[in-house]
Amino acid sequence: MISRIDLRGDALPEGPALRALLPRADFDVAAALEKVRPICEDVHHRGDAALIEYAEKFDGVRLTQVRVPASAIAAALTGLDPVVREALEESIRRARIVHREQRRAPHTTQVVPGGSVTEKWVPVERVGLYAPGGRSVYPSSVIMNAVPAQEAGVESMALASPPQKDCGDFSGLPHPTILAACALLGIDEVYAVGGAQAVAMFAYGTETCAPANMVTGPGNIWVAAAKRYFTGRIGIDTEAGPTEIAVLADDTADAVHVASDLISQAEHDPLAAAVLVTDSLALADAVAKELEPQVAATKHVEDRIAPALAGRQSAIVLVDGLEEGLRVVDAYGAEHLEIQTADAAAVADRVKNAGAIFVGPWAPVSLGDYCAGSNHVLPTGGCACHSSGLSVQSFLRGIHIVDYTRDALADVAHHVVTLAEAEDLPAHGAAVKARFGWKVPETK
Repeated sequence: MISRIDLRGDALPEGPALRALLPRADFDVAAALEKVRPICEDVHHRGDAALIEYAEKFDGVRLTQVRVPASAIAAALTGLDPVVREALEESIRRARIVHREQRRAPHTTQVVPGGSVTEKWVPVERVGLYAPGGRSVYPSSVIMNAVPAQEAGVESMALASPPQKDCGDFSGLPHPTILAACALLGIDEVYAVGGAQAVAMFAYGTETCAPANMVTGPGNIWVAAAKRYFTGRIGIDTEAGPTEIAVLADDTADAVHVASDLISQAEHDPLAAAVLVTDSLALADAVAKELEPQVAATKHVEDRIAPALAGRQSAIVLVDGLEEGLRVVDAYGAEHLEIQTADAAAVADRVKNAGAIFVGPWAPVSLGDYCAGSNHVLPTGGCACHSSGLSVQSFLRGIHIVDYTRDALADVAHHVVTLAEAEDLPAHGAAVKARFGWKVPETK
């Protein structure tokens, strides 16, 4: 059901050589880019008409308009199962607690007497949020994208999610649970648009939807490719690939827990990655044995879980010890990393590369997906070695404010002129000289 990679015995290679030994899904964004380019440009030129046409082509839905009526958003909340509503509200509450603490305050540094630099943080003006709607429904992704944007102070926010073909009274609209989550968050601008065309709608704007400064939210390879296409024109969070879980575990871990956590991520997608890194052969054997009955007892086996666990992106990786295990998980840079070892907190503190770390047996990834308060929009594909998950900071721009008096400028003018001349940019120096009658002030 799941393969093994035995890295015991020999010294582990460094850097790219070690990464090449580890399992990873094929996710060719560059190849997809050429396929989404004409879609994006069609939306640019034809606006809402192109969006309506693509909804029929890709989603099997014939729309008359792309914006979701306010009445449908209100109806979705009214019809929401009270138990689901309570869970969503608790998820929102916990996310707000965590994200509210992330907001940075302006800070002024007095460089010299009369000379200061202040860094202030300004939210982007308008954000487009994307909530997937393919194999599963993700109201949790609405929360994870909207809450940090709101806590950052973003004033204008719109959400896009694919229209559903067979969804009762909500056919032709995003899933009603998505709409209900929007209602709970106060998002009243919602579009029944999916895929690359949704990113294009936010990037270019249409007759109905104003362009956004930034687009965030997970999606399939076509969404990722569209984000890459528009990078530079708009800000993006990340080119999210298939979801990943890595578990670093020793002989203290419970095989039942580890197996259930691997399956929990495998049920997302046939390309989802489930990786166990352990120095315990007994645990490896127990987990492999435990996977079979747990998989047989759950849902989405044939179309997601079985191919995900059997795919090249999933494996049990055997290592000689904890030190080697840490090197492996740092080389892998998992989206989600669980530490199920003795003294798990101390081990977690040593990890350098991960989107989010889950410490010990009582912090499964599922908790972070919904109700830990952390954000589940995280870097995939090894990008955790250079990128962070979504946060309030993702929606803020730092602006430096430079404030110098005449005396403070005079004190450093000779250095500015010297460096300008060293770079063969004499006009830079002249801009300082002009303020002092074209003569560099003498230093005190």
